[in-house]
Amino acid sequence: MKTKFIIFIVLTVLIVGGLGIYSGTRTQGPGKLDGFAQCLKSSGAEFYGAFWCPHCQKQKELFGFSKQYLPYIECSTADGQGVNQICKDKKIEGYPTWIFADASRLSGELSLVTLASKTQCAYTQ
Repeated sequence: MKTKFIIFIVLTVLIVGGLGIYSGTRTQGPGKLDGFAQCLKSSGAEFYGAFWCPHCQKQKELFGFSKQYLPYIECSTADGQGVNQICKDKKIEGYPTWIFADASRLSGELSLVTLASKTQCAYTQ
């Protein structure tokens, strides 16, 4: 009786774990903002941030699954203690910082409407 119970528990754990792994690796469909994020990149906009920056994470979260298409440039070194050379060269002083094709800059979390306005990319709410 005890052996059957242990086998049942082990099988249950394996099944639940397998389902968790499967759902985590399942391919997502197109994101709602794929076209908008791709347009931002095509427009020449650049999004500078750091992996440890909560405001950068919130900025990315606005795009959901479409964040993979953002023109994101990581400024932090892997250990989180330094700044990559490209960000030094661009004189990035805070995160997030957006630089646009006209060389203008905006810092902080930007709304999708603001990004659309600065890049002429179509965004509808």
